[in-house]
Order: sequence, then structure tokens, then C-alpha cells
Amino acid sequence: MSDIEDNENPKDRKFVEALSRGLDVLRAFTHGSVVLGNQDIARITGLPKPTISRMTYTLTKLGYLSYSQQHEKYQLDSGVLALGYAYVSNLRVRQLAKPYMDEFARRTNTTVGLTCRDRLSMIYVENCRPAEVTTLRMDAGVRLPLATTAAGRAFLAATPAQEREHLLAALAAKYGDDWPAIQASLEASFEEFEQRGFCLSLGDWDRNVMAAGVPLHLADGSIMVLTCGAPSFQLSEDTLKNSLAQQLDMLARDIESLGA
Repeated sequence: MSDIEDNENPKDRKFVEALSRGLDVLRAFTHGSVVLGNQDIARITGLPKPTISRMTYTLTKLGYLSYSQQHEKYQLDSGVLALGYAYVSNLRVRQLAKPYMDEFARRTNTTVGLTCRDRLSMIYVENCRPAEVTTLRMDAGVRLPLATTAAGRAFLAATPAQEREHLLAALAAKYGDDWPAIQASLEASFEEFEQRGFCLSLGDWDRNVMAAGVPLHLADGSIMVLTCGAPSFQLSEDTLKNSLAQQLDMLARDIESLGA
């Protein structure tokens, strides 16, 4: 299965394997490279190269990939953008939360994000920051690791036990020998969540970034995460832990009360 994360393909007669593989090809472009060749995609997905060739040909014909004759590689095309835009623009919680996030960002001089889970990552669907803040530019679609960020830790902490155990097993497989240290950090974060209602990342993801995350429970039963963060030279651990994280938790409850 290689690098495609948390790949859940149930053995179900209703499950369309070809569609799943096509989506895996598109997901390969979330692994850091803007352009990929068939061999690159085969390495990332673990799928046979002949299968990849058929998938990339089809996705190109449908407008989800474009092919560069010069580089002999593919990149995402406008069809993917249209789908992503449709999702984000119709996301009710984003529409409700944005004014509150803008005000929180302005008042605290931090970057405030709204994220959702995709496999073993968290993805920004909204990001707000004061005009004078030029750091932490996290536009919609930017991915964050689940295990080391405040967003991912808050999501895991709020997730029902059975689903959380499944995700932790996938993370253990992903990180290998590094997992024991990451697991210990996660367990400490879960304990803090039980006591205080939020999770922190104090340089764990980026040594220069301090961030807090709180879960947002939506009316449909799903979970998203609100985050706030700033560079470590601008935001102290004490201020984040004893002031801003608590304010962020109150913001999440206010947004929930709107019926998001």
C-alpha cells in the first residue's frame, strides 16, 4: 500500500475498486509534489504501473489531470479545483464561523484555522489572520500531519474510542520506529484534553510554531477542529495555555450554538 495513508477499502460488493484506485492517484498529488510521473505515482500508491497508466490517461481525459509533454509528467487540473471549491463554498460551518474567526484573529493577533480530517492528515478549509500578520499563511487545502499538530491531536482526542484506536494503529504503521515517542506525546496531549478541553503543539510540528486546537462538534455528528497559533517569538507557552486556548474553546462552543 506504500505511502497512501489509512487506506480503507472494505471487502464489499458495493465497493468500486477502480474508483478507489482513481482517487488514490489523485491523492498522490497531496504528498508534496506538484508534478508527478506514472512511476512516481506508482511508488506513492503501491499500484502497478500499467494500472497507473490507465488511470492517469482516464483522469486526463476527464479534466482532473493535465499532462506536460515537456516534462512527461502530470499535475492536477481544474476539475479537481471545481470539486474542492464546491465543497468549501457550500460548507455551512465555514460560512458561520468565518466572522467569529476573523474577530478572534484580529483581537489576539494570531492565525486562526478551521480544519477537517482526511486520512492521516488535517486539511484547512478556512484560515484567518490579521492583515499585518505575514507568517503562518495556511490557505484552504493545506495539509497538516495528524499526530504532531494541535489540530490533529484535538481531533484524535475528541474521536470515539474505536475510531481513534484504528487511526492510532495506522499512525503506528506509518511512523515505525519513531512511533513510541510520538505515542507518548499524544497520550500526554489526550490527558491535557481531558483536564482542560484543548490540545497543544509546542514546536512538535514546527519548532518555531506554538498552536492550540479545540474540537468543533457539528450538528451532523462530525468533528472539525478550530486552531490558533503564532510563531514562538510572538506567543509564549504560558499565554497560549492559560489564556488563548481557553478563549478558543469558548469560541468553538459559540460556533456550535449557531447550529453549525
